[in-house]
Amino acid sequence: MKLLRSERFPAFLLLGAAALGLILANLPFGESVIHWSHTEIGVPGLELSLSHWVADFLLAIFFFGVAVELQFEMTRGQLNSLSKAVRPAIAAAGGVIVPIIVFLLIAGRGDTASGWPIPTATDIAFALGVLAMFGKGLPKGVRVFLLALAIIDDIVGIVFIAVLFATDLDFGMMLAGLACVVAFAILSRFRARANTALVVSLMIVAALAAWVFIFQSGIHATIAGVMLGLVIRQDEGMRARHALEPWINGLILPIFAFFSALVVIPQVALDEISPALWGILVALPAGKLIGISLFGWLAQFVGKGDRLPFADIIPAAALGGIGFTVSLLLSRLAYADHVVADEAVLGVLLGSLVSLILSAILVPLRARHHRRLAA
Repeated sequence: MKLLRSERFPAFLLLGAAALGLILANLPFGESVIHWSHTEIGVPGLELSLSHWVADFLLAIFFFGVAVELQFEMTRGQLNSLSKAVRPAIAAAGGVIVPIIVFLLIAGRGDTASGWPIPTATDIAFALGVLAMFGKGLPKGVRVFLLALAIIDDIVGIVFIAVLFATDLDFGMMLAGLACVVAFAILSRFRARANTALVVSLMIVAALAAWVFIFQSGIHATIAGVMLGLVIRQDEGMRARHALEPWINGLILPIFAFFSALVVIPQVALDEISPALWGILVALPAGKLIGISLFGWLAQFVGKGDRLPFADIIPAAALGGIGFTVSLLLSRLAYADHVVADEAVLGVLLGSLVSLILSAILVPLRARHHRRLAA
């Protein structure tokens, strides 16, 4: 369990699961594996394919953990005041705006334009894992900056999922889901006073009901996890997140990465590949690096407190290009055409890999510089 709570090992696990999915999909029996991932299972009225259960239900648990962390950071952590949040917020804005511009310049014509949100995400777990692997000696401020930046990125990604990909809204189901969320919040307050199995059981029932109603409302079901994580009593939320962390790192995210990477590499000429792939492939590493570095540098002239040197911002910006989890989800949501969606997934995998390699070069170089200064 300790290994799954670390920052390094889950990053390896995530990358390995995605590689395994991509390899299996392109073996002679790959079509059977992909067909298996579309197997319908469920209960009457709620029958989903395996891949949808993973993306809609399991990932809601991941987003619950993310939302609990967001709640903590916005009340007690790195984003609990304007002075703390302003610099990473400006850098995050650059890390969203510039990748969108880069993507639209490459893939902004026709049906592929709808993929513009894909390269805006930063995978917190992956980025911090790479930083932990290669960043020994870097000042604490770099990790704090990256963490705050990635958290704000998550907020942006959540807003995109909630606003851009809601379909055929059913307001009755939405209100029922919100009622369950409120019930969950109230029960979490009772849990602090009466530590009983009954209250915990009722919280689980309320959470499941909220997920079902939000799913049926037309809003992406992961938003249920976000809402539950934001309203739970904070100490209860942190306990729940601690208990779920090994399962999220060791099971949920690798399974999601595996299913998302079940795509066949297109056997076509380069000029026949969808512009979506090229747009994401360039926007993730280059757009994030340029956007976060430039806006992050400008942000150092705003507010008070210690300023981060530009040379320290650059490796953090390179890490920001590891989109992975949220970018993979956005790829599936942005495109109804499965062929384009598969190529967008390949763009996310390749773009994140380029950012990973770039980070593995820049982070150790800067860390070595700080170790020399310390010596």
